[in-house]
Amino acid sequence: MSSRRSARLSEASPNLKQASSAANDMPPPQVANISKKRKNPSKDDVPDAAPSTPKRKKATRPVPPMTPTPSAIGLMTAPYSSGDIDDSTPPPLNRLAVPNGTNAPLVTPETHRLLANKAVDQVSPSKKGNIKSTTGTLLEEALAHLVKVEPRLKAVIEKHHCHVFSPEGLAEEIDPFRSLVSGIISQQVSGAAAKSIKAKFVALFNTDEPDTAQHSFPTPSQVCASSIEALRTAGLSQRKAEYVHGLAQKFHSGEITTEMLFNASYEEVLEELIKVRGLGKWSVEMFACFGLKRMDVFSTGDLGVQRGMAALMGRDVGKLKSKGGKWKYMSEKEMEEISEKFQPYR
Repeated sequence: MSSRRSARLSEASPNLKQASSAANDMPPPQVANISKKRKNPSKDDVPDAAPSTPKRKKATRPVPPMTPTPSAIGLMTAPYSSGDIDDSTPPPLNRLAVPNGTNAPLVTPETHRLLANKAVDQVSPSKKGNIKSTTGTLLEEALAHLVKVEPRLKAVIEKHHCHVFSPEGLAEEIDPFRSLVSGIISQQVSGAAAKSIKAKFVALFNTDEPDTAQHSFPTPSQVCASSIEALRTAGLSQRKAEYVHGLAQKFHSGEITTEMLFNASYEEVLEELIKVRGLGKWSVEMFACFGLKRMDVFSTGDLGVQRGMAALMGRDVGKLKSKGGKWKYMSEKEMEEISEKFQPYR
């Protein structure tokens, strides 16, 4: 039995060796390359279904820019209502007034000489009959004209008193250099920051006086004698320091004079002042109105003025329009046409 079993095993041994050798010579089985990424099914594989609409992105409404009127004018006039002055309670003096001219008494920045319209009591009796307007009647005349040409303004006029052109407001003495410098300092900063920078700027020229209440505003010649670097220590940017220094040079050299600002037409004042770096059209318009107390100043580029006129004309001011990259409630051409009836008290 054992011999027979051994014979069978010996016969099978060569066959096993051949099978083992053939198995070693065979190539390894190929494994399918299955990607972990999810494949998008082809159009043929997708059953018919209703087309899906992609989700819309939530539109972000642009934020309308804030009109510069409150912040800039706030410093130009602070702490007073209509001019950057030292004496907030000068006695109202009844003077001659003109709607389309300078009505504020102006103080020359270097010599502190006063330029003002003649007092009514100084006008000769023979010429008093030719007087049309005075600082005591100018505001009343203006309001009467506005209500006459546009009765809807009556409610607004009765609600909001205009101190700027009141007898008290027209009595405030204005230093034009000081007012313009204050306007430059206030550009593009908050009211609190502008007030702080202005106080530091004034302190640069009052180093011998520890009491800030006794500090006096520097003259153009003092500012000219200072360097740009020194002005920057008050918190002014490089550009603003250059603007203030350049404005001081204009006054010091006589290119801009208090006499010119007092006697020139509005168009001449605008033309001369916008030549100064740092003074754009809007800044000059605000100075002419709140500083020089000129009544016929109409700033079509001011958003507050645009919004007010749009509301008066019944427009939906909630829908702010943007044309040509500039925020606008109304076009300048339309505003000019509407405003013609308000002259010379715009």
